[in-house]
Parts: sequence; C-alpha cells; structure tokens
Amino acid sequence: MAFGAEELRVLRRALALALHPSPASAEDVQDCLRLAESVDDAAREGARLRAFLVADLARYRAALPGTAAGYLVLLEEVLAAGYRPNPDDLAALRALRGNPTAAALLDRCRVLAEQDVRARLAGRSVPSAPLVPSSRTRLLALPGGRAADEPEKKSEPKPQSQPPHPDRPIPTPGEVFPPRRKPGPPPANPPQQLAAG
Repeated sequence: MAFGAEELRVLRRALALALHPSPASAEDVQDCLRLAESVDDAAREGARLRAFLVADLARYRAALPGTAAGYLVLLEEVLAAGYRPNPDDLAALRALRGNPTAAALLDRCRVLAEQDVRARLAGRSVPSAPLVPSSRTRLLALPGGRAADEPEKKSEPKPQSQPPHPDRPIPTPGEVFPPRRKPGPPPANPPQQLAAG
C-alpha cells in the first residue's frame, strides 16, 4: 500500500499525537478519520483483488496442462498476495515439475504447506492474508478527538439515485447524431463572369 504526500503528512501528525498526547484540532481529527477510511477502502479493494486472483487461479488450474504458463504466473502473483497453496496446487505443480518455474514454485509451496501443517498441529492459526479484511477498530483514541464512550453513529443507507427523467426514453444514436447531408451535384451551367472592357 502506497501513501501520497498528503496522506503521509496526516499519518505523521497522527503518530505524533499518539506519541506525545495533546489536544487535537478538529481538522486533525477529520484528516485522521479520512485517512482511516481510505486505508479501509484500500484493504477492501485488496481483498477483492485477491479473491479475483484466487478464482482465476482455479480456472487456470482446471484447464491444465494447456494453461501452464498462465497458471504459473498467476500462482506466483497470488502467493505474493498472501495466498496459501492447497493440495490441488501441489498436485498441479507435481504434474508440471518438468518446467523449471513449476519446480521452483513446487519447492516454495511445499515449504508453505509444511508451515501450515506445523501451525495446525501446534494449535495456531495458519498465517495467511485474509480474503476479507478483518474489522478494524474505529479511530476513537485521539486526544481531543471522539470520546471512546461516544456512541458511534450508524451509517444511514444512502438513497438510491434515481435517473433524472425515468419516464423519458433514451434517445437513439440517430437522434443524437443526425446523418450528414451529402453535398448536391454542382450546378449545370455555372454563371460566367464578364470581363469589363
């Protein structure tokens, strides 16, 4: 996740307030709340992207061996996004291990699978990037900001936007862009200019 210059300014101010508590201005509180919403939006978008990639990976895996090149590229991408390989991935990689990229990915996925098995046996949760972002505590602890005991306002459902003229039919392209008129043929006898003389 990358932050812009303005977001970094807000983040620096929020960290300064956390380290050296002092009353925060209303503007600082609003900036921090906006940044928190932006981070939540980015996390939700990241989760949607991961879910899409995992579904795409399953389609490529089902079409193997014809989609081997695309499958290996997608697998590398979803592993980088926190995906944990499942038994189907390991079986597919074993079938493709003649490919050097598949062999390297198989070694990497075996290590991840072994870590998952050890974690389950130890009773720990498997470390993976969630496909749905976990709910994050709202930003309530800024000095001078919202009070922790203040009840959080429930977001009211937004009214669905109505089209401006629902009973008016949508114009056809011919109505919006009428056909051009072709130029007519030139006149048969062009008028001649008489020379003054």
